[in-house]
Amino acid sequence: MSISSLRAAFRYRVARHLVIGPGLLAWGRPRITGQDYIPRKGAVILAANHLAVSDSFYVVLAARRPVMFLAKADYFTQPGLMGKAKKTFFAGMGQIPVDRSGGAASSPALEAATKIVEHGGAWGIHPEGTRSPDGRLYKGKTGAVRVALATGTPIIPIALCNTENRTLKNFWRRDPVTVDVLPPLDLSDASPDDEASVRRATDQLMDILGKHTGQEQVAEYAKPGGK
Repeated sequence: MSISSLRAAFRYRVARHLVIGPGLLAWGRPRITGQDYIPRKGAVILAANHLAVSDSFYVVLAARRPVMFLAKADYFTQPGLMGKAKKTFFAGMGQIPVDRSGGAASSPALEAATKIVEHGGAWGIHPEGTRSPDGRLYKGKTGAVRVALATGTPIIPIALCNTENRTLKNFWRRDPVTVDVLPPLDLSDASPDDEASVRRATDQLMDILGKHTGQEQVAEYAKPGGK
């Protein structure tokens, strides 16, 4: 293992076990099911709905292994001491800076994701592309399915509930966070050369998430502005 890999693993363990992990357990009192669907080693894509900033951290908590997410590049470029602290924190939690503005700029994101799984890593993604603005489940973007088909990597859906709008005022009245890890998505009828099948597989992924979260589904993309 390279020195950079050792440093990354160390930052992850510190963030996971000493910083974020205890906080998530206390704040969300999470109930996690289906963890055995996530392989402890090897390439995997973890695809979850997106209600709150903490969602990716609950995915990491459930995975019991390092998970790489593609984060907004500006999380890593803010000036000053606070900017440096934010950069260190997100890097420690496996966040990789990319331009996620869409269009031609989305190619670097898919390239980065492909490299993660080609090296046997776990890539975490919220297919909606941003946090839900109103608690509903929005149309999924096709990146996860495209990377899965191109690399032969399984997609594991993860349904998150009760992560949004948690405050000290409603702390004791809120239901525990639930993290339901579900069986791998069936991609047997999808092909990377068939755009329609890629779209169908993505819609199937969102249908599975919607069924388990109970969210109302919306047949349009969420407007950018979330994480």
